[in-house]
Amino acid sequence: MAEILLTWAESKPDQMALADEYSQITWGEFNSNVNKLIQSLRDAGLETGDTFSVLSGNRNEYYEILSAAANGGWSYVPINWHFTAEEVAYVIENSDSKAFIADSRFAEVASDTVARDEVNDLKAKIIIGKQGKTPDGFILYDDFISDASDSEPDDQSLGGPMFYTSGTTGRPKGVKSSSFQAGGSLEILRMIGEGTTQMMQMPPEGITLLAGPLYHSAQWAFSFLPMVAGSAVVMRHKFNPEETLDLIDKYKITNTHMVPTQFVRLLRLDDEIKNSFKGSSLKLCWHGAAPCPHEIKRKMIEWWGPIIFEYYGSTEGSIITACTSDEWLERPGTLGKPLPIIEPHIIKEDGTKAGPNEHGQLYFKNLMGSSFEYHKEPDKTKEAYLEPGVSTFGDIGYLDEDGYLFMSDRKIDMIISGGVNIYPAEIEDILSNHPAISDCAIFGVPNEEWGEEVKAAVELKKDYTASDELTQELIAFTAKHLAKYKAPKSIDYLEEMPRTVTGKLLKRKLRDKYWEKSGRTI
Repeated sequence: MAEILLTWAESKPDQMALADEYSQITWGEFNSNVNKLIQSLRDAGLETGDTFSVLSGNRNEYYEILSAAANGGWSYVPINWHFTAEEVAYVIENSDSKAFIADSRFAEVASDTVARDEVNDLKAKIIIGKQGKTPDGFILYDDFISDASDSEPDDQSLGGPMFYTSGTTGRPKGVKSSSFQAGGSLEILRMIGEGTTQMMQMPPEGITLLAGPLYHSAQWAFSFLPMVAGSAVVMRHKFNPEETLDLIDKYKITNTHMVPTQFVRLLRLDDEIKNSFKGSSLKLCWHGAAPCPHEIKRKMIEWWGPIIFEYYGSTEGSIITACTSDEWLERPGTLGKPLPIIEPHIIKEDGTKAGPNEHGQLYFKNLMGSSFEYHKEPDKTKEAYLEPGVSTFGDIGYLDEDGYLFMSDRKIDMIISGGVNIYPAEIEDILSNHPAISDCAIFGVPNEEWGEEVKAAVELKKDYTASDELTQELIAFTAKHLAKYKAPKSIDYLEEMPRTVTGKLLKRKLRDKYWEKSGRTI
């Protein structure tokens, strides 16, 4: 048996382990499929320490793939399914992936991806499901594992994720955690799964609702790690607020993770629908990934009770703080106290350590020794560390006199829309290549539902004139090369971009006028 599934495959083989739109499988079936997949990937030529990429929506097979990698000693790269073929191909090439597994819902993007010159030397190309035409050169997932043995694989070892996150410059970067070094002991994963479940107060052997995309590190952490500790997972590919309430009651969901945008959509449901929701099984709902408006959070606590818990963290540093409903109501806006394994450092602009209620850049040290690095980016890795083991995500904030964390700003140039990080530099690099653009800037402006949305300010070359037609052309040009959610939602045309005498762009001058009346800065 796959070692991380051993306890559950033996103790509850006939109980539900996974459920998506298409099927429901037991722990016994789950374990059998994982064993077959490990054997099949080995037969295809993947060796311990290799990497493969996954472009998939939320579905049962995704957890089989993650579990196979975790037991087979492979790194896996969950790819954002909004990406264009150009973006997917970059991630596959940059991560040195030896195999590519794609959801049939994204068959066209998968086909276009492997047709690009930068994608080569793949030992396996696998397509999950039959929701679309099977691309040439791909083998169906079910056929790929059909002839493999489901007996316990030999020489199992630890594998784990390498999530790609964009940065202030250039293309997305792979984040490699020291906790998931390929080839390590599987006992590490078991300890992380059990420890995270206990520390985040999730019910042991509960039932998790996956309400967001599994390619996101938070959704992975709040569903895969509880699964390692025995929690079944119910999932849907896309979030539907009314269906979410139905799923919680139908499957007796005990825990879930959401982002503020999902809270907004839930609160907009008709009162009749909201009043019919029982929710008696739900023990806690974690939220994070983006700032939550105070009014929205209060309404969710009033509706669901004091089971709304908040955390602060990142792909690089995992979970840093935790905050209960009661703590937040006592200190509105707090992100909670650092976890017992986290040591915070608040550094002021002059380089000295901040005292209580003094703002500074947030740095954190994991006392368990966990750290991260950016794949093939030693300089970017070095920039993220104050000293060995003490790293930053680029945020500004403070600790109050009781040790509760508050965030006040983001030092790095980042937009968070619907809980998804968007980095302006990546968009600016694309937009600046349009023949009409002389200069451009990308920044975030307030959006009631999404938190922020992407705004562009551009300076045109002398032969071009601002117009609605040009705006749509520029938006479409960006979306051709990048995922559509990264494209500007609106564009301001300026005669001259605000810059210092040394040429530095004063993006704050562009951004601040949109935030003045919002009552917040992030």
